[in-house]
Amino acid sequence: MMKTLLDVHTHTIMSGHAFCTLNEMIEEARKHDLALFGVTEHGPALPGSCPSIYFRNMHVVPRQYGNMRLLMGAELNIIDYEGHVDITDEEDLDAMDHIIAGLHKLCYTNGTREQNTSALLGAIENPRIHIISHPCDGTAKDFDLEAVVLASKRTGTLLELNSSSLNPLRHKRLAHQMFVQMLKRCKQHDVPIILGSDAHHTAGICDYRYALPLLEETDFPDALIINDKPQDFLQIIGK
Repeated sequence: MMKTLLDVHTHTIMSGHAFCTLNEMIEEARKHDLALFGVTEHGPALPGSCPSIYFRNMHVVPRQYGNMRLLMGAELNIIDYEGHVDITDEEDLDAMDHIIAGLHKLCYTNGTREQNTSALLGAIENPRIHIISHPCDGTAKDFDLEAVVLASKRTGTLLELNSSSLNPLRHKRLAHQMFVQMLKRCKQHDVPIILGSDAHHTAGICDYRYALPLLEETDFPDALIINDKPQDFLQIIGK
């Protein structure tokens, strides 16, 4: 297993349902000897999250902590079947170091196979978006996975294997089988992925315990996992 050098999908108390401050998350992340650590608060469509002005003001946060570079980004919400997200203002988007977009039940209603596919493809095709978070957690119960994987390959938008979604306490019953199918297709088509801790507490940083067994189950190649390749990730996000 490769050495983890980046974890770029995490949340602080600003997301409204996480439990640690930015400084607490940074302090813990440094203990993991990460090259890149990313904080990605939820977009404003999710109840309790921060308003768009929060993202515009992220320039005040220092980006270097010893040998660790901090990325201040966002996990935006896909809000319709065309793949639109809940922040579109160019000035807000310009302030973000990296952008994740995902389906969340409080912001998205599961649709038909065609509607769910359209929603994911719309986000993948958005040049502002770098990662699709937990596409296979079951929020969209059915979609054209082949089309999504091939769109990821074509655009360079990373698909995330989200460890938190696989935690049995989350009761996401479709997640295991859907993520396994995603990994098989990514392996078949030589499409890179990213592991996401989706940490909402310091204890969750770099916690991939639920994702790793799926990598073993599918014999997924380290060469296609971005988490030990910080320079490749910086190139993907244009930094």
